[in-house]
Amino acid sequence: MKKRCLIILMAVMICFSVCGLAAIQAKDNDDKVKKVDTYTVAVIDTEKGTMKAVLFTDQAPITTKNFIDLANDSFYKDMVFHRVVKDFVIQTGDPTGTGAGGSGKTIPLEINKKLKHKKAGMLAMARKADPDSATSQFYITLKAQPKLDAHYAVFGQVYEGLDTIFKILQGDKLNSVEIIEVPKKEIKLK
Repeated sequence: MKKRCLIILMAVMICFSVCGLAAIQAKDNDDKVKKVDTYTVAVIDTEKGTMKAVLFTDQAPITTKNFIDLANDSFYKDMVFHRVVKDFVIQTGDPTGTGAGGSGKTIPLEINKKLKHKKAGMLAMARKADPDSATSQFYITLKAQPKLDAHYAVFGQVYEGLDTIFKILQGDKLNSVEIIEVPKKEIKLK
């Protein structure tokens, strides 16, 4: 009798283990499908309007993780655009508003040869002379800037609200950056 109970108990334990593993694998597969079918998007709200930018999480994982973590921690709330250069870039992400500040954490320069400053609306990390000094400051191009390619980490592209970048003046307020997931079929990148 004890032997039969032990065998039944072992069979039940094996069944629960297999079912639990199948449930974990199914959840992992659901997460993979979700990631494949969506873009991670930054909703950048400014006093001059809102823009949305696709973040290139697969091609610039270190840079986008840093940006996403800062945004999710409300780091970018109530900052200013401290640098605006006509036909070049608008820049923000410095808590001091001077261009000298950052988050206190730096990341290595992450260059992906496929990601270029190819048009207006490209997001990239600002940095100091040291290639591995990017922290929280980012800029958005006002037109193509090929001279910056291979020197600064491009990590996103504005796809909605592009007209907003041309309205920004030095000292204008960045209200917030919110991170959301958007189905790929809803976004057309050019």
